[in-house]
Amino acid sequence: MRPTPHKTLAASALAVAALAGVSLPVSPAAAVPHAAPLAAACTPAQVVANGGFESSTSPWSQSSTGVITNRAGQSAHGGTNFAWLDGVGSTHTDTLSQSVTIPSGCSSATLSFWLHIDTAETTSSTAYDKLTAKIGTTTLATYSNLDKNTGYVQKSFDVSAFAGQTVNVAFAGTEDSSLQTSFVVDDVGITVPSGADRFGYDGAFSLIGNALPVLAVKDAAGWHLDPYTNNGESFYSLSADFSVALDHPSTLLVPATGTSVDTPGSSGRTITTATASKVRDFAWAAGPFSKISGTSTAGTPVNVYSVSGISSADAQSMLTTAKSAVDAHASRFGAYPYGELDAVIDNNFWFGGMEYPGFVLDLVSTTALTHEIGHQWWYGIVGDDEYNSPWLDEAFTDYSTDLALSKTGTGCWNSVSWASTAEKITNSMAYWDAHSSRYSTVVYGYGKCALHDLRRVLGDSVMAKLLKDFATSHWYGVSTTSEFKAAAQAATSTDLTPFWTQHRVDG
Repeated sequence: MRPTPHKTLAASALAVAALAGVSLPVSPAAAVPHAAPLAAACTPAQVVANGGFESSTSPWSQSSTGVITNRAGQSAHGGTNFAWLDGVGSTHTDTLSQSVTIPSGCSSATLSFWLHIDTAETTSSTAYDKLTAKIGTTTLATYSNLDKNTGYVQKSFDVSAFAGQTVNVAFAGTEDSSLQTSFVVDDVGITVPSGADRFGYDGAFSLIGNALPVLAVKDAAGWHLDPYTNNGESFYSLSADFSVALDHPSTLLVPATGTSVDTPGSSGRTITTATASKVRDFAWAAGPFSKISGTSTAGTPVNVYSVSGISSADAQSMLTTAKSAVDAHASRFGAYPYGELDAVIDNNFWFGGMEYPGFVLDLVSTTALTHEIGHQWWYGIVGDDEYNSPWLDEAFTDYSTDLALSKTGTGCWNSVSWASTAEKITNSMAYWDAHSSRYSTVVYGYGKCALHDLRRVLGDSVMAKLLKDFATSHWYGVSTTSEFKAAAQAATSTDLTPFWTQHRVDG
């Protein structure tokens, strides 16, 4: 990925009643700055504290200790606890509230909860007992004994107007002097979609990266269940075959990993079947894209899908770049194996660009698009553990991008300045998450510079053969730093130990 610097948004939130799960859809990225102005990042996070009431009552404020409960007489929608307001059968008021900060920089925010109402009232016309749901001073809805139901019903409200604000979310239940009504609230959530992100949307355009499950990897180090990182990537997967049928309105286009074939669906719909072999993930998008297509000189079909606002001249420029880049990388590292190549272009991507097999998301940028297409080899074809060895895909891809754009990296090591003795090109994402401001500089910048320096030590032709042979020997497999260092040492009689020490390449 070629990321753009972004601000992490801290978010805390409220929800009333049980398993409140407020999550912000996921997105990762890597980092090389881009000058284009970008929208503020919407950081994926779980923003409801103790949303399921499964961890005592904190941080909720309740009018009495019996509101948050698991006592007999009612049941939870999820988990074991819930919020039970009223149900006394005499004049009574229960309240439940929490202060919540709704993150800014996100395209929308939705408050939802599950509500069950049962009552002893027999009237079909008079609202004797009531529950009011509010955010700040705004009343979202009022329910009463007239809304009784046999199970839970989900209620949802658009609270986007409160983005960037800290407000109270509150429930208040009141009963009159006789005949009980119970208002039971559970599974409250404030969902803030991530906008123009790897898994999100930009207006009418949906972007579906990392949507399908992939199997966890077990290798000599054991099972890899690495945490998601918003600073780079933590994806480590093996090659697999995918066949995905996407049933969609015929007015939409759906670029996807693999080679796609359209067939008629039901009235006004199309079924796009995407088939991909030996890929590490599957991604797609959907929307009223503008599409232009071409074929590279070496014969790779290339499609550029642009969101509204991308000029035809920029789209054509990106098509030209894509055709040139896929051939340049293929000539150095081996033929492109994924059939067609799809590029989705949107200047609202806060992360710069992102790679998937046969499918990339990008800004209008020759350098960024050449980089993401380079990832088809370094991450796609030649896999690696992106969480523990991010340099193996990002540094190698940025080096490949320089070659494709005729950049030699001359003198680049002269500008290297280490922040600490612990800082190394080969550090894991665990390190970079704690030192995020240095991630792009070291992994991308110093990493590719180290490879340029290695080329000067070995010679251009030896370095070219080293990388092509390394790609061939790891085609659809997984590479490691130790394997690359061994391959480099085997290509020369010069002892490379001092080189690796100087360039801080461990492993």
